[in-house]
Amino acid sequence: MADRRNERRHQRTLEDIAPGEWAEFVTRQPRAHILQLIEWGRLKDHFDWDAYEIAAADLHGIRASALTLVKDLPMRLGKMAYVPMGPYAEDGLHYEALWYAIGKETGAAFLKIEPGHLAPGEELALRSMGFRPSPQTIQPPRTIIIDIRKGQDAILANMNQGTRRKIRKSLASDLRIRTGERRDLRAFGQLMQATGDRNSFGVHNADYYAMVFDLFMPRYGTLLLAELAGELLAGVMVFALGGKAWYLYGASSRAHRQVYASYGLQWAAIGWAKKLRCHSYDMWGVPDHDEAILEAQFRDRRDGLWGVYGFKRGWGGELRRTMGAWDLPFSRPIYAAYRAALRARQIGLFNP
Repeated sequence: MADRRNERRHQRTLEDIAPGEWAEFVTRQPRAHILQLIEWGRLKDHFDWDAYEIAAADLHGIRASALTLVKDLPMRLGKMAYVPMGPYAEDGLHYEALWYAIGKETGAAFLKIEPGHLAPGEELALRSMGFRPSPQTIQPPRTIIIDIRKGQDAILANMNQGTRRKIRKSLASDLRIRTGERRDLRAFGQLMQATGDRNSFGVHNADYYAMVFDLFMPRYGTLLLAELAGELLAGVMVFALGGKAWYLYGASSRAHRQVYASYGLQWAAIGWAKKLRCHSYDMWGVPDHDEAILEAQFRDRRDGLWGVYGFKRGWGGELRRTMGAWDLPFSRPIYAAYRAALRARQIGLFNP
């Protein structure tokens, strides 16, 4: 008992935790993710969510953290708390402390987490703490991850022949690839909108990408642009943390397709990640189906993420699925109503 009282006496409040300490804790986690940085909360706090930084810490440092986003549910069903690609804790007791703190601080009816790629056995741990698989995900649960630890020739050799050929044609063209600046965001936003309209997936407005730029670049990311004779043909926003890189936002034009701007640009982004000594490059988001279905249908489908799967599949990455979404009810009646509304399609998808 004395040890437990002493432990409580030496706990620190959130106000004691500096942003740099939070970032350092997140970075050293095996599942470190850009979506668990305080900056991600600041971004989402300006666009439809309320952000909470919830942590357990003592004199030795942070023991658990959860960048938590909160949104009102439709139909006056209360609030949902959501932890993207997290949380992190040193042991089960600290996880339990996080669940309690999230429920208390946010007043949410239930907690949704998307923990990412869990180690074997961690699913059982989630179930033992009261979580259940959720029918509603927010981030794309399936992705393609490229191992970029080897040399460039080895990475190219692992791609399909068509992708290698297009990269080489792009590099041999007059395409110019450069690091974007803030003044380029208007053109990038317009290109994002055109790409979303063409491929039938949602995109954010120009203010959103401007805030992403201000919060994350250059410390955690870069904006890369591909131009031909001054005309913007493609752009990507890529992020890196803890030895991993993510391609979260990308856009391309249909003009001058013979220079394969998206291929040269993506190759440059992989090179940027390698310079930072990243070991993996996450293409971030393909349709949530097994490989057999993806390969059978991608030539005929262009809706949603199907439109980009044909591009992403050729880069020699591994098709992987995260653990998806898991829910922990705080109010069982409200959670039951939420599940019923999902079945009746009265609650749509959230914007990630």
